[in-house]
Amino acid sequence: MSSADNTPERERLSEDLIFDVLKNRRRRYTLHYLKQQDRPVELSELAEQVAAWENNTTVEGLSANERKSVYTSLYQTHLPKLADAGIVDYNQNRGVVELSANAAQLEGYLRPQDEFPWIRYYLALAVVSAVLVIGDFLDVPPFSAIPNEIWGVLIVAAFAFSALAHYLRRRRLARQERPSNVES
Repeated sequence: MSSADNTPERERLSEDLIFDVLKNRRRRYTLHYLKQQDRPVELSELAEQVAAWENNTTVEGLSANERKSVYTSLYQTHLPKLADAGIVDYNQNRGVVELSANAAQLEGYLRPQDEFPWIRYYLALAVVSAVLVIGDFLDVPPFSAIPNEIWGVLIVAAFAFSALAHYLRRRRLARQERPSNVES
């Protein structure tokens, strides 16, 4: 705890630690589910969902052995490792786990991949905007027929709309039900 404000201190996770934690699929599934729920989760609920993803089935379709295997490994190995790394808060006695503040450092490593080529899109939008501005500046018809203010509003609106679409798409991807590497 920080003595100044009584909030937990966020420790900087090393890249080696992050890669070590994330090299295991079961831990990645665990982090995905905890992020999705955004609340403390009971170990049994977590184990069922992770087992369902691992076995490509629903929670209802799991066998007792599949549940028990995942529950045991989460209880004995994976959750203590995540807790020792400071990524989750794990109360082993109560069987409750939730993401800690340090989990935010994993965001760039766990984010579902967006197949849309946003970099190329924004580059093309910038090139088109530059052509419009240069055409207007050089009084090339039809660019010179439209007032500068209109061009400015159109270009800003195009970037604003694009940024909003990008943001909403990322939010949708982040909230997807299954982790990105689980087959449908």
